[in-house]
Amino acid sequence: MRIGELALRAGTSPRALRHYEQEGLLAARRRANGYRDYDEDDLRLVAEIRSLLAIGFTLDEARPFVDCLRSGHDRGVACPDAAAVHRRKIAEIDACVTRLAEIRAGLVGQLAEELGGRVAGAGTP
Repeated sequence: MRIGELALRAGTSPRALRHYEQEGLLAARRRANGYRDYDEDDLRLVAEIRSLLAIGFTLDEARPFVDCLRSGHDRGVACPDAAAVHRRKIAEIDACVTRLAEIRAGLVGQLAEELGGRVAGAGTP
């Protein structure tokens, strides 16, 4: 399939696909006329990339997942390098959640102090 069809089927733009190719995440074959040519495996790679981007991974972090799929695994997280990136991302999220909880507790405390007691609706989530 050509780049426009892949973009349509993947729910992205040809520009994004060219960017993925430039970053080495996608490798288009070229037809005799110079047009990019893709197949169902490429669609699967783009779906994985978009899924990872949607949940906060960067393109660089997506690379081990794409490599894992290219090596024949059914799931991008099946390989050790991808699983390590996955674990790091979970740790980053945990750290953010902890930091946000600390900030929230501080704000609740300030508001309660200012209003002289417990603040309605400001309890724990």
